[in-house]
Amino acid sequence: MSKKTIIFSIVLILIGVTIFESRILNEELVQAETVATISEAQTEVVAVTAAQDSVEVQEWVISVWDDMMQRISEEEGQDWVLMSAIAYNESRFKSNLVSKQGAIGLMQVMPIVGKQFNVAKENIADPETNIRLAGKLLKQIDKTLKISPNASTDDRLSIILACYNGGIGHVCDARRLAKSNGENHNSWEVVARYLKLKADPTVYESELVRYGKFTGSRQTEAYVREVMHRYDIYRNLIDNGADMVAQVK
Repeated sequence: MSKKTIIFSIVLILIGVTIFESRILNEELVQAETVATISEAQTEVVAVTAAQDSVEVQEWVISVWDDMMQRISEEEGQDWVLMSAIAYNESRFKSNLVSKQGAIGLMQVMPIVGKQFNVAKENIADPETNIRLAGKLLKQIDKTLKISPNASTDDRLSIILACYNGGIGHVCDARRLAKSNGENHNSWEVVARYLKLKADPTVYESELVRYGKFTGSRQTEAYVREVMHRYDIYRNLIDNGADMVAQVK
Protein backbone atom coordinates (compact mmCIF):
# COMPACT_ATOMS: atom_id res chain seq x y z
CA MET A 1 0.00 0.00 0.00
CA SER A 2 1.40 3.38 -1.02
CA LYS A 3 1.99 6.26 1.34
CA LYS A 4 -0.71 8.35 -0.39
CA THR A 5 -3.24 5.50 0.02
CA ILE A 6 -2.47 5.23 3.74
CA ILE A 7 -2.87 8.99 4.26
CA PHE A 8 -6.13 9.01 2.28
CA SER A 9 -7.49 6.13 4.43
CA ILE A 10 -6.58 7.96 7.64
CA VAL A 11 -8.38 11.11 6.41
CA LEU A 12 -11.50 9.08 5.59
CA ILE A 13 -11.45 7.52 9.07
CA LEU A 14 -11.11 10.94 10.72
CA ILE A 15 -14.01 12.33 8.66
CA GLY A 16 -16.15 9.33 9.61
CA VAL A 17 -15.39 9.78 13.32
CA THR A 18 -16.23 13.51 13.11
CA ILE A 19 -19.56 12.83 11.40
CA PHE A 20 -20.42 10.15 13.96
CA GLU A 21 -19.57 12.43 16.90
CA SER A 22 -21.58 15.27 15.33
CA ARG A 23 -24.59 13.01 14.91
CA ILE A 24 -24.36 11.87 18.55
CA LEU A 25 -24.08 15.49 19.72
CA ASN A 26 -27.12 16.56 17.66
CA GLU A 27 -29.17 13.68 19.07
CA GLU A 28 -28.18 14.69 22.62
CA LEU A 29 -29.13 18.32 21.92
CA VAL A 30 -32.53 17.27 20.54
CA GLN A 31 -33.15 15.08 23.58
CA ALA A 32 -32.12 17.91 25.92
CA GLU A 33 -34.43 20.38 24.15
CA THR A 34 -37.31 17.88 24.33
CA VAL A 35 -36.78 17.33 28.06
CA ALA A 36 -36.56 21.09 28.64
CA THR A 37 -39.77 21.68 26.67
CA ILE A 38 -41.66 19.00 28.59
CA SER A 39 -40.29 20.27 31.92
CA GLU A 40 -41.37 23.82 31.13
CA ALA A 41 -44.85 22.66 30.15
CA GLN A 42 -45.13 20.63 33.31
CA THR A 43 -44.20 23.41 35.75
CA GLU A 44 -47.75 24.75 35.70
CA VAL A 45 -49.88 21.66 35.19
CA VAL A 46 -48.41 18.18 35.51
CA ALA A 47 -50.05 14.80 35.08
CA VAL A 48 -48.73 12.60 37.87
CA THR A 49 -49.28 8.88 37.59
CA ALA A 50 -48.84 7.11 40.92
CA ALA A 51 -48.92 3.38 41.57
CA GLN A 52 -51.05 2.52 44.58
CA ASP A 53 -51.77 -1.14 45.36
CA SER A 54 -50.64 -1.98 41.82
CA VAL A 55 -53.33 0.27 40.34
CA GLU A 56 -52.43 3.40 38.36
CA VAL A 57 -54.06 6.54 39.74
CA GLN A 58 -53.98 9.79 37.78
CA GLU A 59 -53.73 12.94 39.83
CA TRP A 60 -53.78 16.45 38.36
CA VAL A 61 -51.43 18.96 39.91
CA ILE A 62 -51.72 22.68 39.21
CA SER A 63 -49.26 23.69 41.92
CA VAL A 64 -47.76 22.49 45.19
CA TRP A 65 -50.56 24.40 46.90
CA ASP A 66 -53.37 22.25 45.44
CA ASP A 67 -54.46 20.55 48.66
CA MET A 68 -54.49 23.81 50.59
CA MET A 69 -56.26 25.63 47.74
CA GLN A 70 -58.97 22.97 47.55
CA ARG A 71 -59.57 22.84 51.29
CA ILE A 72 -59.66 26.58 51.92
CA SER A 73 -61.62 27.36 48.75
CA GLU A 74 -64.30 24.89 49.78
CA GLU A 75 -64.45 26.42 53.26
CA GLU A 76 -64.74 29.93 51.78
CA GLY A 77 -67.22 28.98 49.05
CA GLN A 78 -64.77 29.54 46.19
CA ASP A 79 -63.69 27.60 43.12
CA TRP A 80 -60.17 26.32 43.84
CA VAL A 81 -59.30 26.20 40.14
CA LEU A 82 -60.15 29.90 39.75
CA MET A 83 -58.20 30.64 42.93
CA SER A 84 -55.22 28.80 41.43
CA ALA A 85 -55.52 30.82 38.21
CA ILE A 86 -55.50 34.01 40.28
CA ALA A 87 -52.46 32.81 42.26
CA TYR A 88 -50.55 32.06 39.07
CA ASN A 89 -51.21 35.52 37.65
CA GLU A 90 -50.56 37.27 40.94
CA SER A 91 -47.37 35.56 42.10
CA ARG A 92 -46.52 32.57 39.88
CA PHE A 93 -47.22 30.57 43.07
CA LYS A 94 -44.41 32.28 45.02
CA SER A 95 -45.55 32.56 48.63
CA ASN A 96 -42.80 34.99 49.64
CA LEU A 97 -43.43 37.55 46.89
CA VAL A 98 -43.98 41.18 47.92
CA SER A 99 -44.81 43.70 45.19
CA LYS A 100 -43.60 47.29 44.94
CA GLN A 101 -47.13 48.34 45.89
CA GLY A 102 -46.95 46.24 49.07
CA ALA A 103 -49.13 43.30 47.98
CA ILE A 104 -48.10 40.13 49.79
CA GLY A 105 -47.89 36.41 49.10
CA LEU A 106 -49.48 33.89 46.79
CA MET A 107 -52.63 35.91 46.20
CA GLN A 108 -50.92 39.31 46.51
CA VAL A 109 -53.11 40.49 49.37
CA MET A 110 -52.77 44.13 50.41
CA PRO A 111 -52.25 44.94 54.12
CA ILE A 112 -55.48 46.95 54.13
CA VAL A 113 -57.36 43.73 53.28
CA GLY A 114 -55.69 41.96 56.19
CA LYS A 115 -56.69 44.82 58.46
CA GLN A 116 -60.26 44.56 57.21
CA PHE A 117 -60.37 40.92 58.34
CA ASN A 118 -58.36 41.49 61.53
CA VAL A 119 -55.13 39.91 60.28
CA ALA A 120 -51.84 41.60 61.16
CA LYS A 121 -49.53 42.51 58.28
CA GLU A 122 -46.78 40.16 59.49
CA ASN A 123 -49.17 37.20 59.21
CA ILE A 124 -50.42 37.86 55.67
CA ALA A 125 -47.53 36.03 53.96
CA ASP A 126 -48.49 32.74 55.59
CA PRO A 127 -49.86 30.69 52.63
CA GLU A 128 -52.95 29.42 54.42
CA THR A 129 -53.80 32.86 55.79
CA ASN A 130 -53.09 34.45 52.41
CA ILE A 131 -55.36 32.11 50.47
CA ARG A 132 -58.11 32.45 53.06
CA LEU A 133 -57.96 36.26 52.94
CA ALA A 134 -58.27 36.15 49.15
CA GLY A 135 -61.26 33.82 49.44
CA LYS A 136 -62.96 36.12 51.96
CA LEU A 137 -62.27 39.16 49.79
CA LEU A 138 -63.74 37.49 46.69
CA LYS A 139 -66.81 36.50 48.68
CA GLN A 140 -67.23 40.05 49.97
CA ILE A 141 -66.83 41.51 46.47
CA ASP A 142 -69.45 39.15 45.06
CA LYS A 143 -71.87 40.01 47.87
CA THR A 144 -71.34 43.75 47.45
CA LEU A 145 -71.79 43.78 43.67
CA LYS A 146 -75.18 42.03 43.73
CA ILE A 147 -74.76 40.92 40.14
CA SER A 148 -77.96 39.70 38.53
CA PRO A 149 -78.41 35.89 38.61
CA ASN A 150 -79.24 36.23 34.91
CA ALA A 151 -75.70 37.41 34.13
CA SER A 152 -73.44 34.85 32.48
CA THR A 153 -70.80 33.11 34.60
CA ASP A 154 -68.04 34.70 32.52
CA ASP A 155 -69.47 38.20 33.03
CA ARG A 156 -69.87 37.67 36.75
CA LEU A 157 -66.37 36.26 37.25
CA SER A 158 -64.80 38.92 35.02
CA ILE A 159 -66.40 41.77 36.97
CA ILE A 160 -65.32 40.21 40.28
CA LEU A 161 -61.75 39.78 38.98
CA ALA A 162 -61.74 43.40 37.83
CA CYS A 163 -62.60 44.42 41.40
CA TYR A 164 -59.84 42.19 42.79
CA ASN A 165 -57.31 43.86 40.51
CA GLY A 166 -58.49 47.44 40.03
CA GLY A 167 -60.56 48.04 43.13
CA ILE A 168 -64.25 47.57 43.75
CA GLY A 169 -64.87 51.34 43.98
CA HIS A 170 -63.84 52.01 40.38
CA VAL A 171 -65.81 49.02 39.11
CA CYS A 172 -68.91 50.17 41.00
CA ASP A 173 -68.49 53.63 39.42
CA ALA A 174 -68.33 52.03 35.97
CA ARG A 175 -71.44 49.95 36.63
CA ARG A 176 -73.28 52.99 37.96
CA LEU A 177 -72.43 54.98 34.83
CA ALA A 178 -73.51 52.13 32.57
CA LYS A 179 -76.83 51.75 34.37
CA SER A 180 -77.52 55.50 34.25
CA ASN A 181 -77.10 55.38 30.47
CA GLY A 182 -79.47 52.46 30.09
CA GLU A 183 -76.75 49.90 29.43
CA ASN A 184 -76.25 46.47 30.95
CA HIS A 185 -74.18 46.99 34.10
CA ASN A 186 -73.92 43.21 34.52
CA SER A 187 -71.96 42.86 31.26
CA TRP A 188 -68.19 42.84 31.57
CA GLU A 189 -67.82 44.28 28.06
CA VAL A 190 -69.94 47.28 29.05
CA VAL A 191 -68.29 47.72 32.45
CA ALA A 192 -64.81 47.54 30.88
CA ARG A 193 -65.77 50.31 28.45
CA TYR A 194 -66.90 52.59 31.27
CA LEU A 195 -63.77 51.81 33.28
CA LYS A 196 -61.78 53.12 30.33
CA LEU A 197 -63.95 56.25 30.20
CA LYS A 198 -63.11 56.99 33.84
CA ALA A 199 -59.81 58.47 32.63
CA ASP A 200 -61.78 61.26 30.94
CA PRO A 201 -62.43 64.37 33.10
CA THR A 202 -65.89 64.82 31.62
CA VAL A 203 -66.70 61.37 33.00
CA TYR A 204 -64.84 61.09 36.31
CA GLU A 205 -66.00 64.55 37.39
CA SER A 206 -69.60 63.38 37.09
CA GLU A 207 -71.66 63.28 40.29
CA LEU A 208 -72.21 59.58 39.60
CA VAL A 209 -68.50 58.89 40.07
CA ARG A 210 -67.51 58.48 43.71
CA TYR A 211 -63.96 57.16 43.39
CA GLY A 212 -62.45 59.63 40.96
CA LYS A 213 -60.13 59.16 38.03
CA PHE A 214 -59.08 55.67 36.93
CA THR A 215 -56.12 55.17 34.61
CA GLY A 216 -55.58 51.43 35.10
CA SER A 217 -58.26 50.11 32.76
CA ARG A 218 -55.78 48.57 30.30
CA GLN A 219 -54.01 46.68 33.07
CA THR A 220 -57.28 45.53 34.62
CA GLU A 221 -58.67 44.33 31.27
CA ALA A 222 -55.45 42.41 30.61
CA TYR A 223 -55.59 40.90 34.10
CA VAL A 224 -59.17 39.71 33.67
CA ARG A 225 -58.40 38.30 30.23
CA GLU A 226 -55.30 36.43 31.43
CA VAL A 227 -56.90 34.97 34.57
CA MET A 228 -60.00 33.83 32.69
CA HIS A 229 -57.83 32.29 29.98
CA ARG A 230 -55.73 30.39 32.53
CA TYR A 231 -58.89 29.34 34.37
CA ASP A 232 -60.18 27.81 31.12
CA ILE A 233 -56.85 26.04 30.55
CA TYR A 234 -56.82 24.57 34.05
CA ARG A 235 -60.43 23.41 33.82
CA ASN A 236 -59.91 21.83 30.42
CA LEU A 237 -56.77 20.05 31.56
CA ILE A 238 -58.52 18.67 34.61
CA ASP A 239 -61.63 17.65 32.64
CA ASN A 240 -59.52 15.99 29.94
CA GLY A 241 -56.81 14.53 32.12
CA ALA A 242 -56.52 11.25 30.25
CA ASP A 243 -55.88 13.02 26.96
CA MET A 244 -53.21 15.21 28.56
CA VAL A 245 -51.44 12.18 30.01
CA ALA A 246 -51.33 10.63 26.56
CA GLN A 247 -49.89 13.83 25.08
CA VAL A 248 -47.21 14.14 27.79
CA LYS A 249 -46.21 10.50 27.23
